[in-house]
Amino acid sequence: MMAKRNALGKGLGALIETDGNNGRIKRDAVNEIPVEKIKANPFQPRKQFDNVTLTEMADSIKELGIIQPITVSIKDDYFQLISGERRLRAARIAGLKTIPAFVRTADDQGLLEMALVENIQRENLDAMEIAISYERLMDECQLTQEKLSKRVGKNRSTISNYIRLLKLPPEVQLGIREQKITMGHARALINLADEETQLMVYKQILKYNFSVRKVEEFVQELTSDKKHDKPKSKKTSTSDSINNDWKKLEKHLSSHFNTNVKFNRNNKGKGKIVIPFENDEQLEQIVASLDKLDR
Repeated sequence: MMAKRNALGKGLGALIETDGNNGRIKRDAVNEIPVEKIKANPFQPRKQFDNVTLTEMADSIKELGIIQPITVSIKDDYFQLISGERRLRAARIAGLKTIPAFVRTADDQGLLEMALVENIQRENLDAMEIAISYERLMDECQLTQEKLSKRVGKNRSTISNYIRLLKLPPEVQLGIREQKITMGHARALINLADEETQLMVYKQILKYNFSVRKVEEFVQELTSDKKHDKPKSKKTSTSDSINNDWKKLEKHLSSHFNTNVKFNRNNKGKGKIVIPFENDEQLEQIVASLDKLDR
């Protein structure tokens, strides 16, 4: 069953230029164009598409048609996709021969900017995809944060927070993309000065399922203590800084398990964590706490 024409609605359908108009393409308007004549946008920021979601969209298209036209520009003997690649892919899966498309004039930079801006408006993007899109808009389209703020309708502080995610270690960035940690966790980690400490806290978040509030408190403890540390020689500052971080983590875990947790760790990073208990009841509480973290 092919897509229903009336799914577009009378208002939108009246704007479409079809073969009934002698096959002419009207610029800056919605046209019904052949799917096979459309080529993908080389500047598409999204590289991965979920097959299950595309199949579900294709089923919806078979039943309801294309509700929102894609956007293309004319390139010699074909159409260049500007935005709407998920809709185009789903339309192909649904077997559509033509698709409603808004045809507009745009150079390559215009293609990139429009694709990125439209992509950012999607609700299903992860934080790293948004951050990369913001950075590309600034770098490749020569937009300042102020101009970008107006273009995408977001506060400058929001844009700045996303772009700062790109300074996190790759392992943490991957954790954001895979939804192992939230944007709130990531924003707290950004406040840690060195990469090694960021990774250490990141692994503790995964291991103990720390909430955003817990991480914020932990990071605040680490940063506030470092501000009050006396200046140290270059030779010992890095080692002492790491040791202080482990001490703070030791203190944090002691509070979490309500017992005096101890780290036994050598200079090579090997060691063990000791969680003492005074009686069977406290042991059961510790085991119950660990069992919750493992779920």
